[in-house]
Amino acid sequence: MIQKLQRRFALSRQGAVDLIKGCLACVLQDLSFMLPVGLLYQFVLDTMNGGVWGSRIAFYTAGCVFCLALIFWVTWFQYNATYLATYVESGVRRISLAEKLRKIPLSFFGKKDLADLTNSIMGDCATLETTFSHYVPALIGSLISTTLISVCLFFYDWRMALSAVWVLPIAFAITLLSSRIQEYFNSKSVKANVALEEGVQECIESLQDLKANNAEQDYLQGLDKKIDYAEKRHIVTELGTALFVVSSTLILKFGIATVALTGSVLLINGEIDIPLFFLFLLVASRLYSPLEGALQNLAAVISSKTNINRMNEILDHPIQKGGHSITCQGYDIVFDHVGFAYNSGETILKDVSFTAKQGEVTALVGPSGGGKTTVSRLAARFWDADRGKITVGGMDITSVEPETLLSLYSIVFQDVTLFNNTIMENIRIGRKDATDEEVIAAARLANCEEFAQKLPHGYHSMIGENGCELSGGERQRISIARAFLKDAPIVLLDEATASLDVENETLIQTALSRLIKDKTVLVIAHRMRTVSGADKVVVLSEGTVAEQGTPAGLMETGRIYPHMVKLQEISLSWGIQ
Repeated sequence: MIQKLQRRFALSRQGAVDLIKGCLACVLQDLSFMLPVGLLYQFVLDTMNGGVWGSRIAFYTAGCVFCLALIFWVTWFQYNATYLATYVESGVRRISLAEKLRKIPLSFFGKKDLADLTNSIMGDCATLETTFSHYVPALIGSLISTTLISVCLFFYDWRMALSAVWVLPIAFAITLLSSRIQEYFNSKSVKANVALEEGVQECIESLQDLKANNAEQDYLQGLDKKIDYAEKRHIVTELGTALFVVSSTLILKFGIATVALTGSVLLINGEIDIPLFFLFLLVASRLYSPLEGALQNLAAVISSKTNINRMNEILDHPIQKGGHSITCQGYDIVFDHVGFAYNSGETILKDVSFTAKQGEVTALVGPSGGGKTTVSRLAARFWDADRGKITVGGMDITSVEPETLLSLYSIVFQDVTLFNNTIMENIRIGRKDATDEEVIAAARLANCEEFAQKLPHGYHSMIGENGCELSGGERQRISIARAFLKDAPIVLLDEATASLDVENETLIQTALSRLIKDKTVLVIAHRMRTVSGADKVVVLSEGTVAEQGTPAGLMETGRIYPHMVKLQEISLSWGIQ
């Protein structure tokens, strides 16, 4: 049962246990609210028999105190078992989603965007937090307590009981039969929300370009349409839900009428007495109250299925597995007939075979879209190859857990990611236990000292969100400093010097020559100046290795590489006429 709840509601094991406790607490709370009804019924009987003001007054006083105390305790228990437990589970759910995203192959993110994932972690979790604190326990609690009370009513008089409960299955049937329609409406609302969040995020991120091209007005008009559409979808969803919930609630109201009508007929015919008639009127008035809320809860639970499915898509996604021990002998990277295609089905690599040897610089060059970046990502197991085999020092990288494997790699991406922290802490990401002296030494090797000393607090200066206080070249140098600090045996450089001027590029290349001693270096570059110092060049074109060899050798025997060198020489000679 616990496993079914985990799957149905995207819960942890403790969350499923807490959900059961919350439902039981709601059952106790609903039943406790019926105790005053029983006490009032007994009071009416005693009043009709003229025995209230004798010794029974102490009984009713104690009964009232007991009912109040019990209701207070049960409500306190219900609050802790539903609300507090749900808030804890909400935190666990967000952490579990983040942990799962950390282990999912990057290929998963090819079909997801940031706004969608953010909506799952924040929006969907918030929806489920409300669902499990306000709706599910109350719904199940009211169903169980109503069933128990209905069964008890049949022991008093089956005709009166039937007149009270006949509306229940009809009301719930209306709501349940509308489940697919409500799921459809909610799915549309969620998609509209995601589209709106994407638009807002894109507007903020591209505001500079929009201003530069006088395109703000046109873009905002499109954003207004997304806002209007999201509003429309929410209104339609609420109206669709309300249509069925109001209809079900209206059916419940007939229950009181049929109890009164049936009771009146039976009372006139002398088949029941006044106290019993009074009892059923009291119970009916109390019986339908939690059910009205339960029907709304049922509609909310049905609507939450869309959010749960989105979260389960993440939680059910297979992860990259492997051992935690590294068994490589050396650090040669070997691609053996590797093929790879993205989720879209577009084949990027068809049959790639080459060796990047330890102690050498292997440069990956070729036309855009040839698969250079994909090769570097496959080497670090950001994705797993569809065909062929990739080894490091003879060790199949698919046999090693990705995070363990990445301990062998220092990576400098073309697009640098920095955090709203100090220069010191941004570099320390390369090795969290590094001392300040080690961080500064790595920063100097990456030529960070020049700009760090100009800032008010030096290396302890805050650099803003994603390093917005720094230039592109300065941000790139911090990324390179991380690689120096990590000092891993394999170095992947994806256009590492793309944002540097000629002077800094020369300094970085000098520093890199010290860093790469006895290491395996894989460089992606478009500048032939960078490639010229490589030990080996691998030319990728249309998903295959078109040619490979030393730069000098390829200039004599190659076809694509000499053509690229010639084109770049022409571009360097270009000037504004």
